[in-house]
Amino acid sequence: MAPVLSLARPDSIVALECQSRGGAGVSDDSGRGCHDIGGLPAGPIERAEHAHALWEKRVDALMVLLGSPERRVITVDQLRRGIEQLGAEAYEAMSYYERWMASITNTLLAEGVITSDELGRRMAEVEKRDEGAG
Repeated sequence: MAPVLSLARPDSIVALECQSRGGAGVSDDSGRGCHDIGGLPAGPIERAEHAHALWEKRVDALMVLLGSPERRVITVDQLRRGIEQLGAEAYEAMSYYERWMASITNTLLAEGVITSDELGRRMAEVEKRDEGAG
C-alpha cells in the first residue's frame, strides 16, 4: 500500500491498512470497503451548508488545478481510489478534505510527480514559516 500522509503529524508519512483480513480497502467479511456505508445505519446526515476553512478551499482548488484538462496530473478516479484505499483507521480518523489531501499526496508520490524528500522539505518550510507568524 502507498504511504499515507499523516495529517495529525505533518512531518511523518505512515502506512495504514484496514485492520481486517480482507486487506487494504476492505473493512469486514462482507467485502465492503471502509468507505462503503450505503444501506447501513449511520445516523442523521447534516444537510446544512457550512463555511469551509481556508485550507479546505485550497485542497479543493489544488484538485481542480491538478485535474484540469491542460494538466491532467490526477483524475477524479485516482482521487476516489486513493480515498478508498486509506484503510478503516485512517478513513474514520480523517475529515472529508483530509482524505482528499492524503489521496492527492499519495497519488503524486506514486506517480513520481513529487518525492518524499521534496514533500518533507516543503512541509518543514511551511511549518517554520507558520511558527514565525504565530
